[in-house]
Amino acid sequence: MRKIICTLIMMLFSMTTVSAESLNRAINSLGINKSALSVSIRDVKDGDTIYSLNDRTPRLPASTLKIITTSAVQYTLGNDYQYKTELYKSTNNDLYLKLSGDPLLTTSDLEKLLETAREKGITPKTFYIDDSAFDNVEWGEGWQWDDELNPLMPRFSIYNINSNLIDIEIAPTNQNSAAKIKVKPFYPITFINQVISDAKGSNKVLIKRNEDIAPNMFSVEGAISRATALKIPVLNPKINFRLRLEDAINKKKFEYYSPIKNSILPNQNIYLVDIVTHDISEMYPIVLKSSNNYIAETLFKTAGAIWANDQGSSENSTKMLEAYFEKTGLNSEDIKVVDGSGVSKNNIMTAKFMTDFLIYKSTEENFKDFKNMLPAAGEGTLRNRMLYFKGNLRAKTGTLSDTSAIAGYIITRRGNILAFDIMINDAKSSNADKKNIEEQILRNIYLNY
Repeated sequence: MRKIICTLIMMLFSMTTVSAESLNRAINSLGINKSALSVSIRDVKDGDTIYSLNDRTPRLPASTLKIITTSAVQYTLGNDYQYKTELYKSTNNDLYLKLSGDPLLTTSDLEKLLETAREKGITPKTFYIDDSAFDNVEWGEGWQWDDELNPLMPRFSIYNINSNLIDIEIAPTNQNSAAKIKVKPFYPITFINQVISDAKGSNKVLIKRNEDIAPNMFSVEGAISRATALKIPVLNPKINFRLRLEDAINKKKFEYYSPIKNSILPNQNIYLVDIVTHDISEMYPIVLKSSNNYIAETLFKTAGAIWANDQGSSENSTKMLEAYFEKTGLNSEDIKVVDGSGVSKNNIMTAKFMTDFLIYKSTEENFKDFKNMLPAAGEGTLRNRMLYFKGNLRAKTGTLSDTSAIAGYIITRRGNILAFDIMINDAKSSNADKKNIEEQILRNIYLNY
């Protein structure tokens, strides 16, 4: 009997060794400098390391960090939390709009609140906004200045509305004449228009800031043959919010013509006029499947505020995350997290910590729900990727300049469930090459483990 057991152990060891050698050969053939690559493959069932390469080397996790920060937010806020934008009236006949930073708030929501106030015959003496729930920091630590016009990275604020984006419409006019540029809805922007109307144009437009001239001055270059629509982030969410509130006031013919002021909502002599809510449960999949940075940052700041029973701030969010790590029992000494989205280049992660965390998550009662919020092959940020794996992969991707990462769970051909993390920080390979390297590594794991 002992001989049989020893033989089985030797066979298992031999299979693992062969698989590891196969993966090493595959990685060597991919043309990547192995020092720029971190890989951790772990068995979910027992936590055993199946394969590792530089798994304790600190790297940029990019958006794979959302796996961790969203889990901390969900633990802190739960699935029943609601963002509430509330309109109150005081006995002094003043209106107070109390903001929560709701990332799904729209101009239509403001119109709904004002419609209710108008139907109730309210004509306020003064209209106040209570913006005290968050601090005034709207840009993450370590975020890059040249990302300010990236529609995937708008500023996040207590004044969130319409995703803090505006639409730019560029339409051709006469051949070789300047195109027509329109901002919808209105936001104070000045354009240096260098876009030419050209029937054979490539319809490529480049927008750049000219901050040395004025804060809201932009250069627009290119040649277009047909109408082109772009989205850009607003640089001042507070100004944008007030403009949208004024739009709602005018559209609903609400009788208020004085300046809108700021004040904290009194704790007495007030009553609720109306409320707009959005459920946080519908936001988690948007963060994990679509990798929405704007919502991820807002949720992270909100969780910090609720945890600290204080104003939302990066400091409170970081402390909230530290408390969550203590709850998990994971050693976070070798990592650093400064934002909720993974956009910052000041974040540090190791592949081993990520797989430690993924294994921890697999022990939770709601593991199936969590796993299903991660993109499957052909879904979300994997919409055109990993199709080879069909229903055998759930993973979060991450992309920054010179960085690509993917982390999640894979069911191998043998039926084993493995947690994995792959991080590539390499300036020489293209983004497409990095994505291909990730897929080739995962294919080898799927086939051989």
